[in-house]
Amino acid sequence: MKRSLQIAIALAGALVTLTAAADSINPPQVGKAELRRMMRDAHTSAQYHVLAGYFRAQQKHFEQQAEVEREEWIRRSANVSGPAAKYPRPVDSSKNRYEYFMAEAQEMDRQAAHYESLSAGLN
Repeated sequence: MKRSLQIAIALAGALVTLTAAADSINPPQVGKAELRRMMRDAHTSAQYHVLAGYFRAQQKHFEQQAEVEREEWIRRSANVSGPAAKYPRPVDSSKNRYEYFMAEAQEMDRQAAHYESLSAGLN
């Protein structure tokens, strides 16, 4: 009986650890309406801190996507002849996606900095 209880506790601890690790890897999933509500209702330092954390996580997510797309852009740049030379070229598509992800990451950085400054101003 003690042995099965110890195993159950160990498994529960591992599950909590894995869930926390997964949350730190993936940005929190918040709907647009909920995000707008959070932004509208934020008045305390803690609320601003939560918003800043959300935007930092989004920034990291977009930077990771941009890095993947940059590697694809480099790969596609090696072959720009034949069918790949016709418009729209696959290399152009990768470049545009890379630039989009970087622009989104910069916007998330701007938003996070704004909420970090608001949070620091209330402390």
